[in-house]
Amino acid sequence: MTTRGKRGLTRRQLLIRSGSTAALAGLGTLAKPYLSRAADRPQLRCGIQSGDVSDDAAVIWSRADRAARMQVECAADGNFKSILRTASMDAVASSDFTAKLLLDGLPPGQDIFYRVRFESSDGLAGEVRTGHLRTAPVTRQSISFVWSGDTVGQGWGIDPARGGLRSYRTMLENRPDFFIHSGDHIYADCPVPSELPLPDGTRWRNIVTEEKSAVARSLPQFRGNYKYNWCDANFRAFHAEVPMFAQWDDHEVCDDWSPIGSADETGYAEDGSSLLVARARQAFHEFMPMRAIAAQDGRVYRKIAYGPLLDVFLIDMRSYRDSTWNKGDGRYSFILGERQLAWLKRELVASSATWKVIAADLPIGLISLDAVALGGGPPARREHEIADLLSFMKRAGIRNTIWLTADMHYTAAHHYDPNRAVFQDFEPFWEFVSGPLHAGTWSPGVLDNTFGPKAMYQKGCSAEQGDNLAPCFGLQFFGRVDIDGESEVMTVTLKDVDNRDLWSVDIAPRPDARPGKIMAEHI
Repeated sequence: MTTRGKRGLTRRQLLIRSGSTAALAGLGTLAKPYLSRAADRPQLRCGIQSGDVSDDAAVIWSRADRAARMQVECAADGNFKSILRTASMDAVASSDFTAKLLLDGLPPGQDIFYRVRFESSDGLAGEVRTGHLRTAPVTRQSISFVWSGDTVGQGWGIDPARGGLRSYRTMLENRPDFFIHSGDHIYADCPVPSELPLPDGTRWRNIVTEEKSAVARSLPQFRGNYKYNWCDANFRAFHAEVPMFAQWDDHEVCDDWSPIGSADETGYAEDGSSLLVARARQAFHEFMPMRAIAAQDGRVYRKIAYGPLLDVFLIDMRSYRDSTWNKGDGRYSFILGERQLAWLKRELVASSATWKVIAADLPIGLISLDAVALGGGPPARREHEIADLLSFMKRAGIRNTIWLTADMHYTAAHHYDPNRAVFQDFEPFWEFVSGPLHAGTWSPGVLDNTFGPKAMYQKGCSAEQGDNLAPCFGLQFFGRVDIDGESEVMTVTLKDVDNRDLWSVDIAPRPDARPGKIMAEHI
């Protein structure tokens, strides 16, 4: 319960109220209804965020507490003296009152400030919140971004006394142009208890909610997992300032899910698809600031062009995989699927960007029955698909590709070289792993020699610490990528929750080696 005293407004409260009133200036009949009781006005729940930023557009997202219309304005200055664009979108019950819209017509390579409010059908206007994003450049400007994954896993939720989701605050201190979330935005199958014991005898004390207190099965429970993360102040502050490029992995549904074989007691739809996956997919798309893809509703894989120096290819290693475990009997299997693999080849060939970042939700060379690598030897099962892709990229002369992922709950730099590999028909490349953002930390995994990876750096739990080490021990990780606008050199830095640079490498771009026209049959 909130009680109101007779004390006057603080300076901060006065500024906030004055700013909100000023934001409504010139809105005619909206100004008077705003003075009604707060309970009468639509309230902005969760926070605001942007995503899928290009050189002229961005997706803006928020959530209301009731049916309302989201109103968005953007400007080139934080005072909103000159409005560049306005747009609106309905928030309705069928989408849990979330709303997202594509704000287009933006100038390239600029800081853009946007503000969001919700408005009822009878003209009652709610609070105003402001955010920031930076559009992609159209010239060779320097770029900086961060990536990681794995949020609120293994029961390690928001403990305010320990700083909450601290990695988001640290990433914000880096002031990146955007953030790639490599998956596991939530752990739908990992409830958050009120307390967990720590090795030193103290207790980890979580904020708890009803929807996050059980394994998610219903649509409201999946939605509640996303709403739980918005309880954290660091999470809200980060997403209001940094656009996100979102992909997903398994824990948005359940551990190690596949399209066929992952279901609850409600079973499957008439087309054979899992109803559990359908509920999880709906919640994911409701809460992610992603562009809709007309060709295939609900598709996660996509390319985001970020100027002449960078194209980001976000792939989906969940939705199109075969339904079996990746067990090594030599047969061809798949993790990308025929349609996605063909799309990736076409887009890589079409890309003229200096750097091509493939954002994957799983690593290539770390042994895991749920991923790609089987343990050594020539390609088998899902490794055939990766071998096909790598060989194609060599024949097509596609260079300067970097793979980024999270998932493994530690950080590492892997260099792949055909001279160390069993399969040798590919060009050398780097893969960087960094996470978790806020989950249990694991020890480094074992590498498979099929594609010749070598761990140039790795850090996770020690054998003495054991796996599932709590976030308060500081082994939470993310990565930062900087591309110099003049030299085009890419610098990749692995960092921890305390913003320490753990390891770094400068990678110079190699000259284009494309052998002219690529024949259609190769794609």
